[in-house]
Amino acid sequence: MGQEIKLKGKLKAYIMTPLVLTVLLAAMDVWLYFISPKAGVIGTVFVAGYFMILVAVYQHNKPVVLNELIDFATQYGLVQKRLLNEFEIPYGLLDSNGRILWMNKAFAETTGKDKHYNRSIAGVFPGITKELLAKNDEQDVKVTIEDKIYRASIKKVYFNDVMAENEMIEAKDSKQFLSVIYLHDETLLHYYMKETENMQLVAGLIYIDNFEEVMEDVEEVKQSLLLALVDRKINKYFSSVDALIKKIEKDKYFIVFKQQYLEKLEEDRYGILDEVKNIKAGNKMAVTISIGVGSGCKEYMKNYEYARTSIELALGRGGDQVVHKTKDNVYYFGGNSRQVEKNTRVKARVKAQALREIMMIGDRFFVMGHQIADIDSFGAAVGIYCAGRQLGKKVQIVLDEVTTSLRPVREQFSVENGYPEDMFITGHEALETYDYHTGLVVVDTNKPGYTECPQLLNKSKSIVVFDHHRQGQDIIKNAVLSYIEPYASSACEMIAEVLQYFDEDIRLSDIEADSIYAGILIDTNNFMTKTGVRTFEAAAYLKRCGADVTRVRKMLRNDMNAYKARAEAVRHAQVYRGSFAISICPADNIESPTVACAQAANELLNIIGIRAAFVLTEYQGKIYISARSIDEINVQRIMERLGGGGHLNTAGAQLTDCSIGEACKTIQNTLDEMIEEGDIK
Repeated sequence: MGQEIKLKGKLKAYIMTPLVLTVLLAAMDVWLYFISPKAGVIGTVFVAGYFMILVAVYQHNKPVVLNELIDFATQYGLVQKRLLNEFEIPYGLLDSNGRILWMNKAFAETTGKDKHYNRSIAGVFPGITKELLAKNDEQDVKVTIEDKIYRASIKKVYFNDVMAENEMIEAKDSKQFLSVIYLHDETLLHYYMKETENMQLVAGLIYIDNFEEVMEDVEEVKQSLLLALVDRKINKYFSSVDALIKKIEKDKYFIVFKQQYLEKLEEDRYGILDEVKNIKAGNKMAVTISIGVGSGCKEYMKNYEYARTSIELALGRGGDQVVHKTKDNVYYFGGNSRQVEKNTRVKARVKAQALREIMMIGDRFFVMGHQIADIDSFGAAVGIYCAGRQLGKKVQIVLDEVTTSLRPVREQFSVENGYPEDMFITGHEALETYDYHTGLVVVDTNKPGYTECPQLLNKSKSIVVFDHHRQGQDIIKNAVLSYIEPYASSACEMIAEVLQYFDEDIRLSDIEADSIYAGILIDTNNFMTKTGVRTFEAAAYLKRCGADVTRVRKMLRNDMNAYKARAEAVRHAQVYRGSFAISICPADNIESPTVACAQAANELLNIIGIRAAFVLTEYQGKIYISARSIDEINVQRIMERLGGGGHLNTAGAQLTDCSIGEACKTIQNTLDEMIEEGDIK
């Protein structure tokens, strides 16, 4: 055993030094021969004797030294192993396959396994797999044992690194490794972190959506009673979550509560929305409220700003809902009630005057709607053109693509009928001719990515938005004037109202009145959906301006191929879960399949038992979805989950990088999730 082990390194050099020094003595002895041969002989005898004694001592002491070293190393290893075994931090050794080779006492006690347990670590911690161990040289993994949370620190130890200084053993594979694992108990750390998070304050704002309308509907003596009942409901509901409630105006409340109660409110789906609607005190119209919640920031003012943004978003989406905004996300709850039409036109008059002032300042204006423009966005753009013409301003409509349904209306605005040749320009032309003094008016959309030319939004310093769709998280920002009314039936209805207050002497030609009237007709499905008093008043105004129903009807007729495609979509519709119609509209030989898609969705609602209809079509490399409902289902919420949006009863979405079959499956999965979560009843 002793002959098989060799000394090396500094220890060998230290022991061999006297033997090496004999070379110096031999050199000195050679020098003595030149001085005195007799002295040289004596020196030679001395050097030889000295060398023999050193060799004898080395040979005698070498086994003793090696034995002492082996004994020390053994005792040191035993002490080290004992210390490691009794180490307070759980420690284990794994092979490259994740099998436990050794564990100390603390590791065995923590995991509840025997010290001789030599199976895969995945049997103890399912998250630590063979593939995970092979990924990184050092990594931390969160694991749990019963009710305790641990941070598992894992480090690779390669055989080559261990054997680098060992000349007797060499690893054949340089990639072979062992894994060392430490367990750090972070249960208390996570507990206090969770407590700190739970103690953070959440800011909220509560607005009564239809305060004025409800008060007008109630006798004066009962108004105080109705308000008292609303106050009582709100105070009782939020007192259950230890909230501080302060009434800041007759129809507005400010609330503050702890973060830990957010989950409870969300699980309840903010039942206060339904509780308030059930209040009856002589009112025929149900009271609805909107709630804006802000959380996720350490600064209280930031949470309050989020709450203000949330309440504005809730009101912009039609009210009767809760919007919860955090730093990274926006969550929606409720929003299943139809918007209450406001009879007052004060807002329309104010916006009309604001638009007039903006247009008085600018030299010229671009007007654009959404991509694949429909009659509503086109008619609204024509209305803005008329307003600019009244002030003597140059207005151009940005229009890239003219669909089959839009072409008959577009062709009316020709040079022969007295309209300028450059009334319509493409998005590319608009970008080339844009200058600092050009204003931009966006109609029938409030999403930047849906506009005809999104690049114009980045260039323009003066942006005006007119839209009737509910707002989502992605909206056009920095608009100098924004008029978004979800209760309106169409953008054309809003523009017709604005034109009445824009200038008393404004005049519309028959063609222009027909275009705006057609937009209202299409978006209301021939005055069958989302129509109110103001819708008919707008239509009456356009009739006075020369709109003719017969001409409009002729312009809106479909060709035979589009009609057949719509019929095919209705014929092959499948009913999912007994109340959701899902179908595919063929796009072959149709110039505007998206229009036929929307028409087919409307047709499916005429079938008994259908609560919502979803029709899909493939067009220009995208899957377009048209979603429609009558009153029970909020299709906007469904489409928002797919990246789209719209109205309570009319919505849509666009999907990319998927087949039309996968899109149908996505809709089914979304419906399943929302039914399970309680968003669809």
